[in-house]
Amino acid sequence: MSISRRGLLIGLPLLLAGCASTSGTQQADYSARPNELHPLKEVPLDKIKPELRRTEVAYATEHKPGTIVVDTPARRLYYVLDNGRAMRYGVGVGRAGLALAGNAYVGRKAEWPTWTPTANMQRREARYKKLAGGMPGGPNNPLGARAMYLYRGGADTHFRIHGTNQPESIGHAMSSGCIRMMNHDVVDLYSRVKVGDKVVVIQEARA
Repeated sequence: MSISRRGLLIGLPLLLAGCASTSGTQQADYSARPNELHPLKEVPLDKIKPELRRTEVAYATEHKPGTIVVDTPARRLYYVLDNGRAMRYGVGVGRAGLALAGNAYVGRKAEWPTWTPTANMQRREARYKKLAGGMPGGPNNPLGARAMYLYRGGADTHFRIHGTNQPESIGHAMSSGCIRMMNHDVVDLYSRVKVGDKVVVIQEARA
């Protein structure tokens, strides 16, 4: 069956659109999420650098699909997919001396988690002592919409991958050691991750 030149020109934009939709670079959804337990507002993307937004990218790695790789110096987190691809997220990381390094795994997951300052945090700053019993999940909770708790050898490391109510901290080293993500991004990652998945935290810049 022949296709007229006019028909080809009409169909070409649709064909190109179809190719673009499978390229892995389509714009991530940062629209409002009214159905959350605590509804999330739309992310003001004009305040978030494009390189910090959630994007599927080519990613050469020896790690198996399902592995989380945190590139601390680059302020990026990668969730390894099949076929040399990964979902890349911008993250905020811990200040110098307050960061996890090496291998861990996701020991448990929680939606709108309770936050309890660690004993060290309570010792360092008096304001945390009044939260020794825990702060319920919600829009003002520093763990944000989701948390993935990192374990080693069956023990909680007290480091988490979690959301944040301070999206301006993404791309910076200013947390108390945990790995922060925009709430929309941590919701996306949470939906992909399973308990037991491997986590690799890189602290040194690679050559």
